Amino acid sequence: MSSSTDQPVESSTPEHHLAVSSDGVGEHFPHASKPPVDRVVFGTAAVLSLVFLVYGGLDPEGLGDTTGSILSWITGNFGWLFVLTSAGFLIFSTYLAVTRYGNIKLGADDSVPEFSTFSWVSMMFATGMGIGLMFWGVAEPLTHLNTPPLGLADPATGQAAQVSMEYTFFHWGFHPWSMYAVIGLAIAYFAYRKGHGNLISSTFRPLLGDRVKGPAGKTIDIVAIFATLFGSATSLGLGALQITGGLGEVFGTSTESTWAAIGVIAVLTLCFVISAVSGVERGIKWLSNANAVAAALLAFFLFVVGPTVFILSTMTESLGGYLTHLPSMSFRTGAFGGSEWISGWTIFYWAWWISWTPFVGMFIARISKGRTIRQFVIFVILIPSLVSFLWFSILGGAAFDLQLNRGRDMAAELETGTENALFFTLRAFPLSGLTVLLAVLLIAIFFITGADSASIVMGMLSQHGTEEPHRVLTVFWGIATGAVAAVLLASGGNDPSAGLSALQTLIIIVAGPFLLILIGLCVSLLKALRRESFEATLRPKVRRAVVHAERFPDD
Repeated sequence: MSSSTDQPVESSTPEHHLAVSSDGVGEHFPHASKPPVDRVVFGTAAVLSLVFLVYGGLDPEGLGDTTGSILSWITGNFGWLFVLTSAGFLIFSTYLAVTRYGNIKLGADDSVPEFSTFSWVSMMFATGMGIGLMFWGVAEPLTHLNTPPLGLADPATGQAAQVSMEYTFFHWGFHPWSMYAVIGLAIAYFAYRKGHGNLISSTFRPLLGDRVKGPAGKTIDIVAIFATLFGSATSLGLGALQITGGLGEVFGTSTESTWAAIGVIAVLTLCFVISAVSGVERGIKWLSNANAVAAALLAFFLFVVGPTVFILSTMTESLGGYLTHLPSMSFRTGAFGGSEWISGWTIFYWAWWISWTPFVGMFIARISKGRTIRQFVIFVILIPSLVSFLWFSILGGAAFDLQLNRGRDMAAELETGTENALFFTLRAFPLSGLTVLLAVLLIAIFFITGADSASIVMGMLSQHGTEEPHRVLTVFWGIATGAVAAVLLASGGNDPSAGLSALQTLIIIVAGPFLLILIGLCVSLLKALRRESFEATLRPKVRRAVVHAERFPDD
């Protein structure tokens, strides 16, 4: 690696558009032009995706049988690896934040952030978990309350409620956001500080050298596209099921069918494609800010009209239990019992988050230029986790109160459809017509923000990492995402729960190969950070003093 690429660089020049290809070497194109489409990466990923769509459309039962067999093999032989590495990502990102590496800028030493802190956090949160929080905000705590994890408590008791919330925090807290942090850090560091390009493969240059421009690097980017495609399709499927249930609540009709969900996917796919082609600065930023405000209003309203003291007590006790039991939960594989529950919940979640890491990581990297590593880790892990804890405490706590203190049979209502759990809870409080409608709107916007950012990222991966890929690529991957979600739901026939199972099955399968890529990425990032100059790892004030002393030794 030449010395020039070891120094912080800017990504563009006034005279030329600077695109950095997958080999990590900047290529200059005439002004106002863009780098060409990577025919190998795009062509291979597109063809394989179309093959999957045709196979799933012609033989949905065969698709279900095949993916089920693969899933059993992965969870049976490699479930421990998902558990071990998820804990490792949290430890690794914490290490980077608390050591001297935390002072390193994701960009040149004099670079400044592009977005305000509020917009920055809003966009990463809406992209990273928004639609999942809406779907599982009530459903997961209620499910664990009535079927306690690993048999750790009697169902529908106070102890079950505590265990339920602790595991909900576990699945939505520090671990998933640390996965986003390590990949986002690596991409932002190599793209904006080293100038190697906004690609997953570019982060492997310290390990692969010039081989990142060959089959190895292109394979990494192709796998990243697949993980993004199927990870976002899973979220679209969940969102579509919940939107159909919400529309049924609003209009008082039955919309609980797979084909109704597919119709929702078609409509919202058109919406997020339009948003995606408008760019990050307009469509995604505006929608994310609006969603953050609307979600805060919904949670605050439920907090005020609901069991406020009970919610606060639930959050306090659950947070203490989560932090106390975090080490044991982090390494539990079910080797001595409960492996089926671990596979169906914890490993599914870890695989889901891993499948989201390519596009969430690239998107967070795209909006984080100018931040330090310490700022990045704190805001990407700590702040969203705290918001998640508050969210689940309010929604889940309200549902707990209905069942434990008011005698409402939430378990029976949950059996009618997981996707309807949120609406059952909102119906028990004032202004339910308005709050249910707001919830449906939130789900739709979260649907759009997550999917359009995924479409942009897949376009970036298909076009040498350019930050503004051709609109045709963005539209293609947006439509493909909606189509995959529709095919997976259709594989369950007219049973939405079977379609949901197909979504969960495929996500674990796709996440397996990318887990190995994440491990290698961490090694590559640490190797590059160790090559940084000592001055780069100092705090800004200390760094300026050192530079001044070197330039003016007589002062």
